[in-house]
Amino acid sequence: MQDNFFIDSRSLPERVADKIEEFVINRNLKTGEKLPNEMELASTLNIGRSTVREAIKILVTRNILEIRRGSGTFVRESVGVMDDPLGFRFEHDQKKLGLDLCEIRLMIEPQLAFMAASHATDKDIVQLQELCDDVTRLINLKENYGSQDIKFHTKIAVCTGNRVVPKLIPIINTAIGTYIDLTNSALAGRAAITHQKIVDAIRSRDALAARAAMEEHLQDNYNTLLSINQQAEN
Repeated sequence: MQDNFFIDSRSLPERVADKIEEFVINRNLKTGEKLPNEMELASTLNIGRSTVREAIKILVTRNILEIRRGSGTFVRESVGVMDDPLGFRFEHDQKKLGLDLCEIRLMIEPQLAFMAASHATDKDIVQLQELCDDVTRLINLKENYGSQDIKFHTKIAVCTGNRVVPKLIPIINTAIGTYIDLTNSALAGRAAITHQKIVDAIRSRDALAARAAMEEHLQDNYNTLLSINQQAEN
């Protein structure tokens, strides 16, 4: 009797999705690069266009590709990284989650700042300062600064030069968004001050000062959130 153990039982679009993923890897396509159109992919893979279309949809759900209407199919930013990989949005107690995320950030991000001070390029530091200024401007205008705050902390993670660190970015992003939602931007002005301390330390290549500044920034976040939670309980 034939052993069917190794027969691939997945659907054709799923198998073609793997082939397209291999194509992206083998061609070393970067974030934002455009893939060949459906007809070209179908010809390359010797498969029907409808199957290619279904395969691309699968890769969109895997956060590998994105479809831009009228433009084509492109390699996604943070390819393969899910926006909420640990399912935080389904946590019932968001206040407790906010504190827990602050604790995790205190474990991780001071060391990232330490590493960034050693590895950031002059161009990186210019970009960090620009993001820092953007956050300060939005805080002064009393506008939501969450998006720029996320970009600021993401940039520090990228500055480490460690290839694994960017994979942690969605967790950091979730923590920042949760904190801002829960605190309603309480003590936002203090964030502008500690952000600048972090940038100044990285610019000076002072790794210890960068770590201390990040610890101060995150401890402020934790204390603010803890205080708000305690007031809500009383």
